[in-house]
Amino acid sequence: MLTPLALIARRWTPSPRTLRRATLAAVAMSVLIIVTGGAVRLTGSGLGCDTWPKCTDDSLFATPEEGIHGAIEFGNRLLTYVLSAAVGWAIVASRSVKPRRRRLSRLAWAQFWVVVLNAVLGGITVWMELNPWIVAVHFIAANLLLTVATLTWIRAGEGDGAPRPRVPGPVRKLGWALVAASAVLIVAGTGVTGSGEHAGDSSDVPRMPFDYERVAQVHAAFAWLVCVLAIAMFFVLRVVDAPDDIRARARDLLLVLLAQGGIGYVQYFTGVPEILVGAHMLGSALLWVAVLRLALTMRERPKTAVPPPLVRSDNPELSATV
Repeated sequence: MLTPLALIARRWTPSPRTLRRATLAAVAMSVLIIVTGGAVRLTGSGLGCDTWPKCTDDSLFATPEEGIHGAIEFGNRLLTYVLSAAVGWAIVASRSVKPRRRRLSRLAWAQFWVVVLNAVLGGITVWMELNPWIVAVHFIAANLLLTVATLTWIRAGEGDGAPRPRVPGPVRKLGWALVAASAVLIVAGTGVTGSGEHAGDSSDVPRMPFDYERVAQVHAAFAWLVCVLAIAMFFVLRVVDAPDDIRARARDLLLVLLAQGGIGYVQYFTGVPEILVGAHMLGSALLWVAVLRLALTMRERPKTAVPPPLVRSDNPELSATV
């Protein structure tokens, strides 16, 4: 008996453009859910709904008693369904490609399970009354979803052949060092958030036991490390005469870093205003996508050739063998 996905795949074959759009939609929604999750915290709406999965003990939806904070928190929960729809579209499109691409389908399905994981973490965050450590894990899980969505999007535009390098080995190692440094930078940012003043609720919420000034300086140090690696990559790619698209990805990364660094320092010296923190979270997501794109562009996966059909004939000269 065929599954619903198998039935759809039997009747529909997405074009390469449709597949890329489906997987890109999941990336865009992954970025949006990070930004709106930040908006919940920055508006003090983290406990606008005081329980989960319902908004209150008596209502699945936000009620007038919860006010604007309940509406914001419940709105972010509803956005998870839009995210799930985007991920579902990516799953259906990946499953319906001909010939079937099992690895691509697995990547698309991995997004679904990360969405489920993050929804549960969101509920635990509410139950734990915005414990900063759980909030940090919730944010990291959101970035895990963004990672898998970006990998799916990039793989959707490739074949399933064995990866082939497009630049020398040391350059690829520099690219992965940049990925590792950026990951540490994002994790360090959760320490700044967890020890800072935006606790996510108007009530007295515990903070991480770190000195905010010191944690911000550590975060800035990792940001400078990422900048140095990105600048080095920009020039190294020109020295080795890398393909134009790889150099374009390195340029894009530098532009995102320039904007992100500027926002970071302005918010630090202006008392961490909410609007700039939100912009910084958007920049963090875009930075992560740019870093992953650069690293993955340094190799290519050729499309696997489909063998010609076997033709049987009594005449050996007309027979084709594979």
